[in-house]
Amino acid sequence: MQGEPIERMLRALYSATLYLLAPVTLYHLIWRGFRHREYFQRWNERYAAYSPRQDAATIWLHAVSVGEVNAAAPLVDALRRARPDLRLVVTTITPTGSARARSLWLDAVEHVYLPYDLPGAVGRFLDHFRPRIALILETELWPNLLFGCRDRGIPSYVLNARLSERSLRGYRVLRPLIGRALRSVTRVAAQSAADGERFIALGAQRERVVVTGNLKYDVAVPTGADAFVAQFQDSLGAARPVWIAASTHDGEEAAVIAAHRCLRKRWPDLLLLWAPRHPERFRPVAELVRSENLQVALRSKDRWPRAGDAVFVIDTLGELADFYACADVAFVGGSLQPIGGHNLLEPAALGKAIVTGPHLHNFAEIAAHLEQAGALRIIAGAEALCPALEALLADAHARAAMGNAGLALVAQGRGALARTMALIEPQLPEV
Repeated sequence: MQGEPIERMLRALYSATLYLLAPVTLYHLIWRGFRHREYFQRWNERYAAYSPRQDAATIWLHAVSVGEVNAAAPLVDALRRARPDLRLVVTTITPTGSARARSLWLDAVEHVYLPYDLPGAVGRFLDHFRPRIALILETELWPNLLFGCRDRGIPSYVLNARLSERSLRGYRVLRPLIGRALRSVTRVAAQSAADGERFIALGAQRERVVVTGNLKYDVAVPTGADAFVAQFQDSLGAARPVWIAASTHDGEEAAVIAAHRCLRKRWPDLLLLWAPRHPERFRPVAELVRSENLQVALRSKDRWPRAGDAVFVIDTLGELADFYACADVAFVGGSLQPIGGHNLLEPAALGKAIVTGPHLHNFAEIAAHLEQAGALRIIAGAEALCPALEALLADAHARAAMGNAGLALVAQGRGALARTMALIEPQLPEV
């Protein structure tokens, strides 16, 4: 094991703690499995047990869940275009991230779950795939993983790196170890200067931190969006006002249904497109709508909303952007509770007026830029959701102005993909 004596001691303490807690990971998988059955599957990957390996030059990219996979999509596609000779392995932690990766790339990109940060599992993972370069998205700072890359001479990059003040405080106990792990990273490509400074405060070497911007600004507008919208509108039978509640969480669902009831007093034919953040909430959301005596349809079952439907639940993965294009106003969830918000740039890239709650620490800078540009309205809490949506649904001019402002901001922010590719290309293996 390489490293100074203090590092070895810290790694030993950290790893011993993880091994003591290893039985808890089984209970976690079982508990999550009762809510999301995919957690019962592919346990071998969680502990890095694989079938015989393939000998091929490998690029490894890690994106923890759906949001990070979406952010990584332009980069993965660019790598596939630039280097079709290389094997691409994408890891996630969540089944929803896995499903999204597979829906985007099918078998063109290999996917496995990232193993737990146990030294043995990390070693088996790296020795099996033998990546030539490690690309880690956003804030996945696993010490044994980063040290394992360093000890095997694998250049590692933290790309689209973000670190909120809250996350920085959360690392305070592990900061001596995380700091040493960060010093082994080849480059930290930060979303913003503020993110870069926080990574430096955590332990990254200043000369290895660069600001490349946010890959999410390079969000791809879905191809065939116009045809999708036309088919959606044909299903309604007549023009209707439409709003979408996207990436909502359990504690926000009551606010969404209350706002919809409130709005339908003014627009009785108003349709809500509802996309819960997690698949385990698809059925409870549909049942909640039925309990309110509102007619509901499901994307997986009914395909399109019908004339009499009050709510259409998007219980599929990978179609959120298409349905954003169908809405007049978008509410982005994860923001009425201290979850930190979700991707605001997807609806902005489609020219939609956006409403969100006040808890936006995961997207603080993006939210600030959108609000300053006039593309976003941030409400104080759940009780303000109906009034904010009502004002926008009643004012087509205001919606258009917000949508145009969002489009302009996204266009201005693009470029992180090109800067990121320029950063990593020198480390890619030769053709």
